[in-house]
Amino acid sequence: MNAVARDTQEYRRRWWTLLVISVSVLIIVIDATIVNVALPTLQRELNTTGAELQWIINSYIMIFGALMLTTGALGDRLGRKYMLQAGIIVFGGASLGAAFATSGTGLIIWRIIMGIGGAMILPATLAIITNVFPRQERGRAIGAWAGMNAVGIALGPIVGGLLIENFTWNSIFLLNIPIAVVALLAGIFLIPNSRDPNPKRPDYPGTLLSAAGLAALVFGLVQGSSWGWTHPAVIGSLAGAVALVAVFLLWERHSRHPMLELDFFRRRRFSMGVGAVSLMAFGQVGITFGLTLYMQFVNGYTALETGLRFVPLALGIFLGAGSADRVVARLGTKTVMSLGFIINAALLVLAAFWQTDTAYWQLGLMFFGVGFALGYVAAPATDAVMGALPEARAGIGSAMNTVCRMVAGAIGVAVIGSILGTVYSASFTEAIAAVGGLPAPVVAAASDSVGAAIIVAQQIPGAAGEALARVARTSFMDGWLVMAFISCGINAAAGILTLIYMPQRHAPPDEIGID
Repeated sequence: MNAVARDTQEYRRRWWTLLVISVSVLIIVIDATIVNVALPTLQRELNTTGAELQWIINSYIMIFGALMLTTGALGDRLGRKYMLQAGIIVFGGASLGAAFATSGTGLIIWRIIMGIGGAMILPATLAIITNVFPRQERGRAIGAWAGMNAVGIALGPIVGGLLIENFTWNSIFLLNIPIAVVALLAGIFLIPNSRDPNPKRPDYPGTLLSAAGLAALVFGLVQGSSWGWTHPAVIGSLAGAVALVAVFLLWERHSRHPMLELDFFRRRRFSMGVGAVSLMAFGQVGITFGLTLYMQFVNGYTALETGLRFVPLALGIFLGAGSADRVVARLGTKTVMSLGFIINAALLVLAAFWQTDTAYWQLGLMFFGVGFALGYVAAPATDAVMGALPEARAGIGSAMNTVCRMVAGAIGVAVIGSILGTVYSASFTEAIAAVGGLPAPVVAAASDSVGAAIIVAQQIPGAAGEALARVARTSFMDGWLVMAFISCGINAAAGILTLIYMPQRHAPPDEIGID
């Protein structure tokens, strides 16, 4: 289905439609940033382990990524507006359940259901934008959409910090309810429905294979740092993931109605756009996970203070994404995206040498620069992906873009989080041996994560507790150094690949099936 005609009411209301869509996405973004800033509080109040903290993030991402292609295809088939609104209802209901979870395991279960709702919401939003906006306005619309995401990134930690300090951690999930209600009611009147006139059947075997493969991969990566990489369950999980992914790709190649349309990847702007956002997510989501722990457990900021200090990051994304379309018009897609990756890589080199007492002005400048660079990557890459496909396939195309980003983010948290945990544990075990005088159970508990160590240290009076906290913070910075350099390498490689392979401009409409 082509974009709406210019003389229709849907076209005239397109910017109001974009606003409602942005509010719909806002609950997803706010939820992610609130949960990140609440991790230390959840560890203290629900007695979660370091691995459970990763699963609170990854259970949501995992199911989000596993179902995205199916929900995108269903949206194309049944109607994108209906899929969006159903997703808002599921997400809001699961948020209510998460607010009353009594354990880390219970919270993880509700996060899985929230992931189902998120998977229904996000593909529909970009597909609706593609349907409502003509190509010449689409880059600006996607930039505005990405900019509103930055507003959520800023609001999440601040509002989350206020709620945690003045109420309880439960309120961070209750916040989603009024936003969901507003988005649902406004969408009834302001969002037009659209669908693919020739939709494909849902690929249920592909959905099951991809979900199982992703679950096995993330499980193995997350548990590797706590159980050890030679543990039979870890080896079996990772080997099973490789086998399941191979079977999934084989199935998709021969299926009459594949969930993952591999032919899309023959279009270089599509494949490079998807690859760019995936590499961006892989390198950045893990760093964000570590940053929250660094701000609260190493620097000692409260949840609210942490949220306020993330504002430069959101401001940078807002300005970068909002201005990227104009710069792309002058310099081309690959130039702008490569510049964003290289700037990010350079800033991460500087961040690698942070200390336990690094002044905030250095952190704030780095946050703004990284946010601006991410905006230069995310908005042009998303526009490249959506502009490389026929508009009738916008839902599944959006889903493919997002699922790759979400999967990469989940793997990033698992890989980079596991590296952080492994380096921390090794460094802590070596350093604490020189301190002496601490019971073995205390040392074992503190070696799990910096959060566990700080909580234990607060219960030990005098010099012993201070020494334990000091060793834990220093050991965390050892892991941070390795983590930052890995993320730097990922960004540098992504910048080079984008510069070589990403086409500068959109293909003509007749080459991609747009009338």
